[in-house]
Amino acid sequence: MQLDSANIRAADDAGFRKAAEVLQAGGLVAFPTETVYGLGADATSDRAVAGIFAAKKRPQFNPLIVHFRDAEGAAREVVFDTRAESVARQFWPGPLTLVLPRRRESALSLLCSAGLQTQAVRVPAHPVAQRLLSEAGLPLAAPSANASGRISPTCAEHVARSLGARVAVILDGGPCAVGLESTVLDLSVPQPTILRPGAVTAEDLESVLGPVADPGHDAAVKAPGMLLSHYAPAKPLRLAAESVEADEALLAFGPQVLQGAMMTLNLSEAGDLAEAAANLFAHLHTLDMSGARAIAAMPVPDHDLGVAINDRLRRAAAPRSHT
Repeated sequence: MQLDSANIRAADDAGFRKAAEVLQAGGLVAFPTETVYGLGADATSDRAVAGIFAAKKRPQFNPLIVHFRDAEGAAREVVFDTRAESVARQFWPGPLTLVLPRRRESALSLLCSAGLQTQAVRVPAHPVAQRLLSEAGLPLAAPSANASGRISPTCAEHVARSLGARVAVILDGGPCAVGLESTVLDLSVPQPTILRPGAVTAEDLESVLGPVADPGHDAAVKAPGMLLSHYAPAKPLRLAAESVEADEALLAFGPQVLQGAMMTLNLSEAGDLAEAAANLFAHLHTLDMSGARAIAAMPVPDHDLGVAINDRLRRAAAPRSHT
């Protein structure tokens, strides 16, 4: 899709007023969080939430995260136990999503849960997201603001290029600091389980909860980002590259960069995983728009934030029959 920046608005008083009006009328607004840009809609309106699925061309069985201004707002819609209260105190506002039992009296659209008895909830830390939630006075269902399965957006221009006129307002809050979607932790089951790795690591969570589990590759889709093929560029992506062809674009990592690619972008010349995470989707967007036949990705260490980076790369490289 060609870049159409006509609906990009500054995150100023006028921009927030317009965005709140659109949301209250059932429309779609893209906004930055500390992780990636989200495509927001009134989470209490079936029609508004359906608009997210339509705009993203998103499979209806993939649930949506609902964003709240604070934990008290989330607790009106889902059931917190002592574990949830502990991690919320430690990591909210921030890049952590909790999957919790949905309250029977919840006002949230059932489309947000994709037919499940659980709901994914988060309190974002980004000041633009916080002000938008306050101005709109609504919980916002907000998956990443991109066509389903494609590369997640980390700046306003990525949203405009992927969704164009399908979103009424794109609030421009600059590039996202974390650059990877939130960690998703399932607390609807006896054993806390990480459904999607992110900036809040397993080690972080275990410092509060004790042991946490991994759902495995065949787990049911209970949260965003669990489809096998996800975050995918249009070009084929080859992982763990030890060499590169002249017609490939290279996603490099570290100081020792493979030579010979048509185009090269380095996630972090210093080998810094936080820098690499922040650059991942932006670099994939740029390489995907190059004239290269395919993208080759150099190995990234599989520890700390590298676990989340490699999770996204594996899904981006997976067969795409489910997108």
